[in-house]
Amino acid sequence: MDDRQVAKWADDIVFSETGKHLDHIQQSILRGTWQRQKYPEIAKNCNRSSPHIRKEASKLWKLLSQTLGEDINQSNFRPTVERWQFSIVSSHFGDYAQVGKFKVCGNSPQSQQTPNSENSNQETSSKTKLQLRIDLGDAPEPTLFYNRTSELSTLENWILGRTRLITILGLSGIGKTALTLQLIPQIQHEFDRIIWRSLRNSPPLASLQTDLIQFFSQQQETELPYLIDYLRSHRCLIILDDIQTIFSSGQLAGNYQPGYENYGAFFKQITESSHNSCLILLSWEKPREIAALEGENRPCKSLQLNGLGTEAQEIFREKGLAEPEKWLELIDLYRGNPLWLNIVATMIQDLFGGSVSEFLSYDTLFLGDLESLLYQQCDRLSESEKQVIFWLASEAAPVEISKISANLELSPSSLLQAVQSLGRRLLIETVKQGEKTLFTLQPVLMEYVKNQCLKFG
Repeated sequence: MDDRQVAKWADDIVFSETGKHLDHIQQSILRGTWQRQKYPEIAKNCNRSSPHIRKEASKLWKLLSQTLGEDINQSNFRPTVERWQFSIVSSHFGDYAQVGKFKVCGNSPQSQQTPNSENSNQETSSKTKLQLRIDLGDAPEPTLFYNRTSELSTLENWILGRTRLITILGLSGIGKTALTLQLIPQIQHEFDRIIWRSLRNSPPLASLQTDLIQFFSQQQETELPYLIDYLRSHRCLIILDDIQTIFSSGQLAGNYQPGYENYGAFFKQITESSHNSCLILLSWEKPREIAALEGENRPCKSLQLNGLGTEAQEIFREKGLAEPEKWLELIDLYRGNPLWLNIVATMIQDLFGGSVSEFLSYDTLFLGDLESLLYQQCDRLSESEKQVIFWLASEAAPVEISKISANLELSPSSLLQAVQSLGRRLLIETVKQGEKTLFTLQPVLMEYVKNQCLKFG
């Protein structure tokens, strides 16, 4: 939905409940909030003072909260509406999202009631038309989304080009989930079925496939025996989050836990079989099969999600940090990771009164709550990876791989495998120097290792 549709949608809901329409100022607040404008900008567009807009907005959020039975405010309005938009289920009434006592159908709400005969006739005549069914039960609630226009365009083009398997890779907090949630409304018209499942509890492949088949077979007269049959009979989008949980700790990246090796065969089948469906994987690590399957002209592709650039400054505005001229330096130190920057911005506000320059004046890089996140990533490393990453943390400048080899008691084969595996975990950075490729760690990880928060063998 665009900002006009959102304003009309909210106006219809309020009118159906109170008999009164939203006024011009209220609609402007909704439209501006949907466009992520702040109150001063909305006030300027309305030719009103900022305090007046804040006062009117407070009344509006209270009205919407009372009407919908859910707490609504400026910061959660768009994520909440997007969550409702995603929460589409299918019934004999058609596709709708249940919001309190309202059913949100398309762009307009209706109070929950039995459809009239005219609607029933329309439903009967359209029974042969396959309706979109979505199950995002495992998807987290949408969070603030920062500009990822290029990545969204790439993913959309891959899907339109009938790519069968897409892997979105990135460190924890980089925005894989937020990007995928933003993608769904843009491409959902391409699919008959969309389902999101998390592997956080490491379900066996058989259990996952049973769950998927139950979703795909609902309302069908006959059940097909295999998941691949549904992917051929319908255009389906399957999103699997937290793929890294089915990989073993203490081994090189992408090695499966015992009993989960059949996931590799499953990913290969999805890529190589003939069908028009798509599987999206979200992971900290790349499955080993993917590297051999992907290619520019192949139906298997990977997108490495990097940190934000100047867009990340919005995080600091929301946190009320001072000295905007220092923000880009902060973004670079923490490599634009949205979650990391949120944690650091909170720490700067709590410990330094919002002063970025005071925070940066220390020789050490503060990690705070980041340590637990980094532990989750680094605890998975193999012994050879730990040796490499520990040695790199002791080097102030990027180094050639030959220099790493000269300083570690690893065979050339073990060293190359360890460096490649760290790259697949996105824990190592490469720097081009002429024709040479140099290796280093990003500042946050280097500080973590120096603090010896991880015990190396």
